[in-house]
Amino acid sequence: MIQSVLVANRAEIASRVFRTCRDLGISTVAVHSDPDAPLPYVQEADAAVRLPGAAPAETYLRGELIVKAALAAGADAVHPGYGFLSESAGFAQAVIDAGLTWIGPPPAAIEAMASKTRAKQLMAAAGVPLLAPVDPARATDADLPLLLKAAAGGGGRGMRVVRELKVLEEEVAAASAEARSAFGDGEVFAEPYVERGRHVEVQIMADAHGTVWALGTRDCSLQRRHQKVIEEAPAPGLPESLRTRLRTAAVAAARAVSYRGAGTVEFLVDGEGRAYFLEMNTRLQVEHPVTEAVFGVDLVALQLQVAEGTALPAEPPEPRGHAVEARLYAEDPAGGWTPQTGVLHRLDVPGVRLDRGYGDGDTVGVHYDAMLAKAVVHAPTRAAAVRGLARALELARVHGPKTNRDLLVRSLRHPDFTSGRLDTGFYDRHLGALTEPHPAEAHAALAAALADAAARASRFGGGWRNLPSQPQTKRYGDHEIRYRLTRRGLLAEDFPDVRLQACAPDRVRLEVDGVARDFLVARHGDQVYVDTATGSYTLTAHPRFTDPSELIAPGSLLAPMPGVVVRVADGLAEGARVTAGQPLIWLEAMKMTHPITAPASGTLTALHADPGRQVEVGALLAVVQDAPEAQEDQPS
Repeated sequence: MIQSVLVANRAEIASRVFRTCRDLGISTVAVHSDPDAPLPYVQEADAAVRLPGAAPAETYLRGELIVKAALAAGADAVHPGYGFLSESAGFAQAVIDAGLTWIGPPPAAIEAMASKTRAKQLMAAAGVPLLAPVDPARATDADLPLLLKAAAGGGGRGMRVVRELKVLEEEVAAASAEARSAFGDGEVFAEPYVERGRHVEVQIMADAHGTVWALGTRDCSLQRRHQKVIEEAPAPGLPESLRTRLRTAAVAAARAVSYRGAGTVEFLVDGEGRAYFLEMNTRLQVEHPVTEAVFGVDLVALQLQVAEGTALPAEPPEPRGHAVEARLYAEDPAGGWTPQTGVLHRLDVPGVRLDRGYGDGDTVGVHYDAMLAKAVVHAPTRAAAVRGLARALELARVHGPKTNRDLLVRSLRHPDFTSGRLDTGFYDRHLGALTEPHPAEAHAALAAALADAAARASRFGGGWRNLPSQPQTKRYGDHEIRYRLTRRGLLAEDFPDVRLQACAPDRVRLEVDGVARDFLVARHGDQVYVDTATGSYTLTAHPRFTDPSELIAPGSLLAPMPGVVVRVADGLAEGARVTAGQPLIWLEAMKMTHPITAPASGTLTALHADPGRQVEVGALLAVVQDAPEAQEDQPS
């Protein structure tokens, strides 16, 4: 019997495993890097071991340090979570060789599926349909578009869609570098890219006694940068015959490698309903809660039981209802999905299962994935689950770095999603409409200004005047709010039909066109967070006077996030001519590579981006100035 489990991972998944261990009476051990020391999962564990450093390569990817930590803390088992070393056969074997119980599949099964190229060969021999690989060195225009994928990992790292042969070699190099950084293995391969395909997967659970469960299907088609955003179970709109084929293929894949434990077999379903094997993830998936909700099981508890040698029942439980999960990321969808960092002041999502990795007051850093939490709703029908999750996210209070919360709400309510018209190109088609500014932001800015006035009045007294006076002025982003508070009430320029019903430092009630609404206001530094029943807003308060030293020269390229400069465009130097949109510099942050492009055509007049340089958000990387070609001399 397992008595103590070390989780070789961090944040949300570590907390998730610890929760089940506590329910089962199993003690827990956390490992943590230096930046992660304050996070909730470290405090939740019965014991914690420091992994000195910050980068994954010196912490969570150091298998020998993790095994040493397990032995030092008295753990007798290791759960790998997902990501990092969770699909490393070498790490699994090292755990077993140390006399510890490995809560995962046998190393041989991991090894068989660790390389997606070898996995495809095995699946072809087992009769599982798949897409034929393409040799990038021999690719032609007829092979386009191609999808490049990392052979040794997932999560979108090392993945690229290539539509032009002239950039194929460069994209292979970039994908390989990203894969090597994330997984320690730079092998990539290419396969045909299926436009408007659906990403459908089957959760499996297998024991050591020959039983393999196929726990229904999940749809994970809504993705950005090839990483999943919204997942649900069961996958909607599939004919029963296709569901049966997917379950049969998933079981065949598991049996082909004598699988044991939890795993996921992923498929691509094209517009004609043909399914192709993509890969097998030999671990627990991020989206496992939707399957737990539909089947009424605890997959982590089943992992522990299988690791102890317990046999599964012959058949899995019957499914019921529908579940939807949304991943809440610290990122800017409208700004190229760039990850965001900073202090998470508050995260409150009512009425959902919330698997979170960060607590109020924690700092979201640059070294790891940008996911803050997963919100899950289960209901008798898909429509009810989707509606409930959208409403819960709409009412959420998320104060801190910019997030994708508004995008999630709008995605869940988009007609294509609600009707089940799903494919991996969803955000390519709809991102612009899904990230438009909310039309009521001006009212939120007015509420912020009035709340600030109430706060100042409570500190210094006064605020209401019965004589005419100059209007007060506050600026939030692009909104300039000019108002006066008199005995007759609120007089606000640009808001002639707005009445003030109540005002306090943290709550303002405005009547707009005869409809009264509450605006909840919180301020942290110059960031103001305004939450309402129909939307939330993050505003930046401008100071009355601007410090001249803070002015930014036109054409400046600033780092949109903290990160490391990993590459500069070939031949780029001061004095070079560049064109608008041309990639100039590449930053690595949160295990992803992000290109920084020229804001306009012109001349590069400054370059401060040596490869290997660590930069903070807002750091000056380069300056591109408009410098039109010299005109020919005119005759006098």
